Amino acid sequence: MNNGSSARNHPDPVAVGTLLRHVLELLDGDVAKVYEEQGLAEYRPRFSPVVRALLAEGPLSVRDLAAAVGVTHSAASQTAAQMARAGLVTHTPDPLDARRRLVGLTPKARALLPRIEAEWEATVAAMAELDSELSMPLGELLRQVAEAVGRRPFRERVAAAYRAEGAARRRGQRPVT
Repeated sequence: MNNGSSARNHPDPVAVGTLLRHVLELLDGDVAKVYEEQGLAEYRPRFSPVVRALLAEGPLSVRDLAAAVGVTHSAASQTAAQMARAGLVTHTPDPLDARRRLVGLTPKARALLPRIEAEWEATVAAMAELDSELSMPLGELLRQVAEAVGRRPFRERVAAAYRAEGAARRRGQRPVT
């Protein structure tokens, strides 16, 4: 007997946004559990790209951090604020521009680096294993999606489909999809 649990555990594949969030929750949730098991309960998976960028580049403004990580300014700002509350980054005035503040790693974050890097390497290996089960690597597919949406924003695609649907209805036809 189907009690509907299948629908709760597997989002409708047409609801791509829901499906993407579900997959992200599955992946990030399990990585967060690994950090918790390693005694890093305050550390979040979203911190690792920031840590890696700050290690590679040194202290960065939020704008530069967002560009280095590939997220919006708002997302980088929120992540940096969470990391500051966890004692992993500081915000200091930029000596070249007093209007800007630089995000930098704290000694606490640097002391955690061996554990963070070991988890990162394990995550990369686990992702490679998962990719071997897929028709194409997930990261490659997501990169292609980002490029396609960069060429023609999804908003434009939805608007065009909406206009085509309306035009077909006015003609008394079903749109061709």
